[in-house]
Amino acid sequence: MLALQNMNPNMLSDASELIEMSAPAAEAWLRQRFAPGRAVAPIATGDGHLWRQGEALRPAAVLVPVVVRESGLTVLLTQRTDHLYDHAGQISFPGGRSEAGDASPAATALRETYEEIGLPHTHVEILGALPEYTTVTGYHVTPVVGLVRSPPVLTLDAFEVAEAFEVPLAFFLDPGNHQRNTLQYQGRTRYYYVMPYEQRYIWGATAGMLMNFYAFLTAS
Repeated sequence: MLALQNMNPNMLSDASELIEMSAPAAEAWLRQRFAPGRAVAPIATGDGHLWRQGEALRPAAVLVPVVVRESGLTVLLTQRTDHLYDHAGQISFPGGRSEAGDASPAATALRETYEEIGLPHTHVEILGALPEYTTVTGYHVTPVVGLVRSPPVLTLDAFEVAEAFEVPLAFFLDPGNHQRNTLQYQGRTRYYYVMPYEQRYIWGATAGMLMNFYAFLTAS
């Protein structure tokens, strides 16, 4: 496996390099990506404002949980239940709207994550945040990236979450797994990203935020 000292920590030329890293080296590389002051332009910002002109967008936050496994780094995702009003059945990050008592987007993301999947904040180390994303449902979402070690057995909120699962981080860092599609919605053409994984269809806001995560991690 690749040791961090044998590669440029500011570059990742191919997703296979992450696969070949040991778990400690991959974790160290991820931390270095979130060095203070580092900023990368987003690939996707969302187009929700086009359907919400004149409306105040509601603040929200999601957690992008990167799980440290012996085999490497994975990203924890959830599948929403089919009866929800917004994004029913879709794959998403745990999170939700901000509340008055939340001190920061990270506080929102951690609170909502615990409520949805039972992951305590004591198991999450916040590394930083990705660019904000505007959803068509009227939310201005801040994705907060957190490192998760030794995750406990999760307790899913059966009303909101049908399933929680993990995808290797290297999968999202491979451009061969990125697709950009279009659809017609209320008389407008919408562009959205898709990252099919096995039998799962990861698209929309979640895929857009993952594209921003990809850009952030791979930019020089």
